[in-house]
Parts: sequence; C-alpha cells; structure tokens
Amino acid sequence: MSAQAPIRRITAPQIRARKGGEPIVSLTSYHAHTAAIVDKYADFILVGDSLGMVMHGMDSTIGVPLDLMIMHGKAVVRGTQRALIVVDMPFGTYEESPQMAFRNAAKIMKETACGAVKLEGGARMAETIRFLSERGIPVMAHIGLTPQSVNTMGGFKVQGRDEAAWASHIDDAVAVAEAGAFALVVEGVVEELADRITAAVDIPTIGIGASKKCDGQILVLEDMLGLNPRVPKFVKIYGDLGPAIERAVSAYAEEVKDRSFPTPDNVYK
Repeated sequence: MSAQAPIRRITAPQIRARKGGEPIVSLTSYHAHTAAIVDKYADFILVGDSLGMVMHGMDSTIGVPLDLMIMHGKAVVRGTQRALIVVDMPFGTYEESPQMAFRNAAKIMKETACGAVKLEGGARMAETIRFLSERGIPVMAHIGLTPQSVNTMGGFKVQGRDEAAWASHIDDAVAVAEAGAFALVVEGVVEELADRITAAVDIPTIGIGASKKCDGQILVLEDMLGLNPRVPKFVKIYGDLGPAIERAVSAYAEEVKDRSFPTPDNVYK
C-alpha cells in the first residue's frame, strides 16, 4: 500500500510564474478555521492588517501591532496545508529603513512559518523590497489605494481618476517589480489604469477593486461573506452570512430563555 504524497505548499516563485496565465485566486483569512476552508480554493491567503478593522473594530489599519499580525499569522498557517501564506507588515514596521524592515520581516517569517510578507508603497519602497528579496524574504508589493496611507490620502479614495497621475502609479509598479517583488496588489484604481499597470510589469497583478485584466483578485473574506458592516462598493457579496448568524443567535437566546436547550441528562443518554 503506497503512502500518500505529502501536500506541498504553493511558493512565491510559483505565484510569480502565473503572470498572464490562469487567474490567481486569493482571499484574506485571520484564523485557523476559515483558513482551512479557504485553503481548498485559494492560491495564496493574505493575513491582512485589515484584521484590525474587520476583527478588532479599529477605524483603520494604522493601529495594528506587529505581535497581533504574528498571532493571526500563526493561526492561519496552522489551519492550512497548500496555499502560500502572505502576512502583512503593519504600519511603522518597515518604513524607517531596509534594515528595520528586514528585522521585522524575519521575525514574522520565523514565528509564523509563512511564505512571504506584503508591504505597501511604490517607488519609495523599492530599495527596501530589494534589500529583503536579496536576503531571502519574498515580498508582495501593494500600490494604488494603500490603506496605511489613509491619513495622507484623505480617506479611502479611488486612485487614478485624474489621468495626469497615471504615470506615477505605473512608475511605482515598475519600480517594485524591478526591485524583486514577486507579485503586486493593485487596489482601488480605475480600470484603464489597472490595465496599463498589468501590461507594464512582468509580475502578476492582484486586483482589489481594480480591473478584470489583473492576473488575479483578492477580497477580504468577511466582506464577501456580508459580515462587515462597511463593505466597499466594488465587493460582490457571495454569501450574506450576517443575517443567518443573527437568526441563529436569536433562536439560541430564545431557547435559553425558554429552558428548551439541551442539557447533559438528555444529551448523553
């Protein structure tokens, strides 16, 4: 009887090789149980700093600490077998210098056993991306609407409405690709700009509120399940679980009040 071959995780180079090929499927996840479900279908899972807003009720991602990302990253890795796990570097953990970024990225990878990290920023982060990549840390870049810059952007605003700004976004994409990023998240940009960014780089673009011509898409799991009260307009709701959860909780509460819930005497006979 032959032993079953072990499941091998998808790697960053394998994601990079998907440029122009079969679309790349991705979702966020923050804990082991949902990650185990997503793992069956996603090529990579992002442990996004969006967990600050989705799970911890923060107004933005700015306040998310490194240790919180590591804790959730460990849970997602434990719950999965095949998808590449990418962990966001939170605000303030990489901007100061490439050396600072390396120390924190290495800490994330060693403590979570993830396969890559993600950081926000275009040309200004190219030196850091190169520094990390040359030292064995796969980096996914993120341009366009970058949530960690929400205070300087003046809110969560679609990027590229002014065609005069397109060149800077394309330059950002080219800079991070040339610096060694293996993939690029393109968030919240107008469709034609996303198309041009995708054509300008030789690494996969992962759209979120971008173009269908991107090489893949990522969504926040809670958004597409209808669990987030502030779902972005571009998100399609695939499962409206919020009302279903409320109905279940309401039914449970009524049973408790009526004392009709199972008890040890009638469960364990």
